[in-house]
Amino acid sequence: MGTEKVEDVEIVKARTDKRDYKSIILPNSLQLLLIIDPDTDKCAASMNVGVGSFSDPPGLEGLAHFLEHMLFYKSEKYPVEDSYSKYITEHGGSTNAFTASEQTNYYFDVNKDGFEEALDRFAQFFTKPLMPPDATMREIKAVDSENQKNLLSDGWRMHQLQKHISAEDHPFHKFSTGNWDTLEVKPKAKGLDTREELLKFYKENYSANLMRLVVYTNESLDKIQNLVEEKFQDIRNTNKSSFHHPGQPCKSEHLQILVRTVPIKQGHKLRIVWPVTPEIHHYMEGPCRYLGHLIGHEGEGSLYCVLKTFGWATGLSAGESDWNLDFSFFKVTIDLTDAGHEHMQDIIGLLFKYIELLQKSGVCKWIFEELSAVCETKFHYQDKVPPISYVVNIASNMQQYPKKDWLTGSSLPSKFSPSVIQTVLDQLSPNNVRIFWESKNFEGHTDQVEPWYGTAYSIEKITDSVIKGWVLSAPDENLHLPAPNIFIPTDLSLKTVQEKVKFPVLLSRSSYSALWYKPDTLFSIPKAYVKIDFHCPYAGNSPETEVLTHIFTELLMDYLNEYAYYAQVAGLYYHIDHSDGFQVTLLGYNHKLRILLETIVEKIATFKVKTDRFSVIKELVTKEYQNLKYQQPYQQAMHYCSLILQDQTRPWVEHLEVLPLLQAEDLAKFVPLLLSRTFFECYIAGNIESHEAESMVKHIEDVLFKSPKPLCQPLFSSQHLTNRVVKLDSGINFFYPSEGLNSDDENSALVHYIQVGRDDFKLNVKLQLFALVAKQPAFHQLRSVEQLGYITALVQRNDCGIGGLQFIIQSTVKGPGDIGQRVEAFLNVFETKLREITIDEFKSNVDALIDMKLEKHKNLREESSFFWREINNGTLRFDRKDFEVEALRQLSHQELIDFFDEYVKVGAPQKRTLSVGVYGKLHSSEYKAEASQPHLTEIDNIFSFRRSQSLYPSFKGLSGHVKL
Repeated sequence: MGTEKVEDVEIVKARTDKRDYKSIILPNSLQLLLIIDPDTDKCAASMNVGVGSFSDPPGLEGLAHFLEHMLFYKSEKYPVEDSYSKYITEHGGSTNAFTASEQTNYYFDVNKDGFEEALDRFAQFFTKPLMPPDATMREIKAVDSENQKNLLSDGWRMHQLQKHISAEDHPFHKFSTGNWDTLEVKPKAKGLDTREELLKFYKENYSANLMRLVVYTNESLDKIQNLVEEKFQDIRNTNKSSFHHPGQPCKSEHLQILVRTVPIKQGHKLRIVWPVTPEIHHYMEGPCRYLGHLIGHEGEGSLYCVLKTFGWATGLSAGESDWNLDFSFFKVTIDLTDAGHEHMQDIIGLLFKYIELLQKSGVCKWIFEELSAVCETKFHYQDKVPPISYVVNIASNMQQYPKKDWLTGSSLPSKFSPSVIQTVLDQLSPNNVRIFWESKNFEGHTDQVEPWYGTAYSIEKITDSVIKGWVLSAPDENLHLPAPNIFIPTDLSLKTVQEKVKFPVLLSRSSYSALWYKPDTLFSIPKAYVKIDFHCPYAGNSPETEVLTHIFTELLMDYLNEYAYYAQVAGLYYHIDHSDGFQVTLLGYNHKLRILLETIVEKIATFKVKTDRFSVIKELVTKEYQNLKYQQPYQQAMHYCSLILQDQTRPWVEHLEVLPLLQAEDLAKFVPLLLSRTFFECYIAGNIESHEAESMVKHIEDVLFKSPKPLCQPLFSSQHLTNRVVKLDSGINFFYPSEGLNSDDENSALVHYIQVGRDDFKLNVKLQLFALVAKQPAFHQLRSVEQLGYITALVQRNDCGIGGLQFIIQSTVKGPGDIGQRVEAFLNVFETKLREITIDEFKSNVDALIDMKLEKHKNLREESSFFWREINNGTLRFDRKDFEVEALRQLSHQELIDFFDEYVKVGAPQKRTLSVGVYGKLHSSEYKAEASQPHLTEIDNIFSFRRSQSLYPSFKGLSGHVKL
């Protein structure tokens, strides 16, 4: 049976890319791309089917998404339910899928030795899947639960509102997720059988000619080609034409409108949206990229910079969104301050003024060329990403781009065409704009409700003459185009590494600092990673000092923004965090990294509080804390769990309480104290030589510790930071109940935590192996069978080197008490399965875990976060993987059972557990009733409890004051 090769166009690939690519068209018209990477530790595949929620039949909203869920269940060849996911998990892999408007993407990755069978199981999705009637009913509940978790999410709500205000006969108008109503109640009322509709939809739409398959492997080309042909040649081809709906979603009545709407969270936003020509038709000219680069710029003279100066905005982004071949939108999103909310007309006026400036300046060749150069460097020196992400992205590109651009997509604009850019610029006019303005202030002042999410809104027509009036009355500010970017790297050469070191080395340690250094021996890319962790004991003195430290880091970034934004555009990123002091992280091209670092250090050394910026940042931080009450219930439960376990941590409600009283002068007084005693720990890695790393640290020491009037002094021996974790009493089931913070949220959640113990290679691998073996059965039982909720997971937990397991479940059908009983019931049933595992199964799981441990880091960021975690926790086991692999090789099945009996088994005398329950709206009555369950010991007050428990020894701070 002959296979047709795709016409031999060369696929454009990065200069640094050593992989081989081969594209093929099977006789059934399935297009596929084989990627051969001899160095890979994981294999992966992605199938992109050219059909999505736009194809949902009327009155069956969410059918395409529901089908995506159902294909995972079983197939004729593999009729055991959930056996596909079980196979993948037990071979070190992961699998998932998503439904978009015109595509559905299924994907997985797996250890190399499991790839052939995994691919065979995967192929069944598209040849002979089984969608059993009982599973159909159960999985409608999973889709409904997935929708439940989105109902109070502003992102989902506002996106649907934009879709809602469009032509009803256009697919853009549809609701795509589906829920109990659309997939069960309404079809039934019409006499439709959802399962029959599902099978019909599959048969009509899942045709080989609409599919694009990407396979990523280490196998030889011939071997993988034969394998793939054999497994995928049986997919039916009905020559279905791809979905196409001519016409625009927005008619004249949907343009020139101002929509006021009420969000869930605190904060005000403006979203200004224009329908434009889709960039996909001109991606080499990049009109939206060019305009997004300028309108979204944050340097001096930019729209954002001006809005920031007035204290009106705290964020701005611009670019194309919601696009396909037929229509597209250009969107500008602005986060407003309270003052900015009062000046909406001025802000819209300034935006159109900036667009006028672009009209007057004409399309600038040098700006396009600079942007094009940045894009080119970014493409050719891109980081390697996990194969699973890579295949998903390429399979999607294969639906939309010609073959030569499958890898690049639209990331390489290289054709300068003023007329193409001008066309889109002309579309950004007052006469086809849609303005969405969201704020809690509109509560009670709206007259319409969006049907799917219940979002309140009202619409006002707004003519272009009104907007022109706003432009005229807007403040007269000096808006101008950005300056040439000094941060664009020109030296991309690789440094020669003297010694090929596998692990970080401690280059220097003094009373001021410690420097860990790890040259790049793996990635051969001109990038570096720098982490500087300033340990400041005074940061954690009180809720006030913690909040002031937070504001200090936000202000630093605020002061640096106009300057550092250029670095970000050029691929050099930085961030300043706060925790027991503050942390500065830089990542990107190494060429100009030192310049940015020195500027940051100088800003720290010369820090002054600007009262106007203090007020803006204080408001921003206040809203951040206020919005924590709108977190998903399972996230609230995780927060309580961390508070109970981690000594010296504080709840955000305390931060929120002290915030209103804090003034600029409090910060001005506090920062010198914060910096007065510090020790900084550095991790410097990548394309950087050891003398450069040492010179950076010397620079920081000179500026902060060695000036005539030094800002910083070394820590006293007693001040070195520790991180201590509560050691739960054994044999007691601790339970912390709490009411959901958002009284409108119907979801409840339970985090059931089982504490195992302190970092120890043998113990770690037993814990990890148990988690691997139990993960899929837990998901299958608690989600697929019992349908407790969409969010159902069994994962490991590590608090500063103290290991454990946790079940995380969010549900509207059961309250925390019932969920806890279901978890225990699962453990009781699983105990038998664990004892009955065959020697082969046990060995297969051990091998899978070994393969996962031996997986090489893909890029500098991944490697650095692994080593930094060891430094930050104080465990310093850079060679952890080698030792844990050794421990695994010696592990017996009986030892795993003994581990289960001691730490995990329900009722084990030494078992240490903590359950945190968050009670949602539907289960609030149980909150009071469940407190007195006899087998649970309730935690009344987190802090009294923490003080009453013993603590594990800290790994951190043990070597703090030792001289080398």
